[in-house]
Amino acid sequence: MPKDDLQVMRDLMDAQRKGFALPRHFYTSQAVYENDISTFWNRNWIWVGHVSQVAELGDYFLFDYGPESIIIVRDREGEVRAHLNVCRHRGSRVCIEQKGKARNFICPYHAWTFDLNGKLRNGRSMGSDFDPGQYGLFPVQVQIFQGLIFVCAAEDAPPLDAALERLAPLSKPFDFENLKVAHEASYPVPANWKLALENYLECYHCAPSHQDYSRSHSLKDPAQVLEFGGALHERMGEVGVPLEELDLTGENALAPGADVYWRRYPLFPGYVTGSKDGAPLAPPLGELKGHDGGATDLGIGTLNYFLVYADHVVGYRFVPRALQETDIQIVWYVRGDAQEGRDYDKDALTWLWHVTSLDDERIIRHNQEGVNSHQFVPGPLSEMEWSIPGFYRNYFSMI
Repeated sequence: MPKDDLQVMRDLMDAQRKGFALPRHFYTSQAVYENDISTFWNRNWIWVGHVSQVAELGDYFLFDYGPESIIIVRDREGEVRAHLNVCRHRGSRVCIEQKGKARNFICPYHAWTFDLNGKLRNGRSMGSDFDPGQYGLFPVQVQIFQGLIFVCAAEDAPPLDAALERLAPLSKPFDFENLKVAHEASYPVPANWKLALENYLECYHCAPSHQDYSRSHSLKDPAQVLEFGGALHERMGEVGVPLEELDLTGENALAPGADVYWRRYPLFPGYVTGSKDGAPLAPPLGELKGHDGGATDLGIGTLNYFLVYADHVVGYRFVPRALQETDIQIVWYVRGDAQEGRDYDKDALTWLWHVTSLDDERIIRHNQEGVNSHQFVPGPLSEMEWSIPGFYRNYFSMI
């Protein structure tokens, strides 16, 4: 009898060669993809937005991945809550609009009405024995770190508190809580979500694939990071950026799925931020006294990545839509009191990571096309792909 796809996956996990990429099956099997959603995405913290998006009571927005949809809302008590967007009657989506302001959530199918806190207020014509207290919306866990909102659909979410406590003093001067969304964009790519995420985790491809990025960012060559790192450390102290780094990933993680990473690295001389001409793009964030010519790689959990400059933050996530359909989603944040047209130009602010994401869509698409070949055999990872084995370790531990 032939093996089912998940058993093939288990056998491949047992035979996985250390220091090598994953076999083809992980990117081409529908059963593996569905297992990824149920055992990995549903059990990990997912960055979905910022508190500024639910500033007032009743403000809500949706976050969708795979077959799942989550409502994030500020309830009548002022708490940020999250619920599965699944009616407890017949399973219809309750919210249809991607964002808005609501007094209640009313299912468009049979008009079951839910409070903002998820409790069922009215189930029409259900009889005298019906107990509405048993049919509230399924709750989703919420964790807020300095204004950034994370959700997890599982009851046993990875314990992030201890790692975030270590991160908090490093990110505090940037005042994430008082950011606002300057722009959002989505770049669909016909590839499995893991290929998109793995691409982000390594800069081995940066020099050949990202010409615009490589003019300003020294990560294309580790030797250049060392060359310019000393001067950056001096400037960091001058503008108020903490000099420490934090690496709680892979074997250093405090718990599976609780990875946290913070590392600031230098831009090339002449660039104070991630701009086309090297000039500032927006007012310095938070408590910073200026631009230090550096950028921070920030990772929280296994799925959530940010690039922090002195004057803006770029958030990245790689959202599965189907087996080989992924949305590269990017959000640009500036300080909360910055005004478009006065303090920043949106096109200039978004230029670098727009063109870089177009590059990524192209190379990830070609990567998937090659992986689909039955002749594909995974090769060894480069020293510059050092983050990927840590992702594999977390991935295997959960699936």
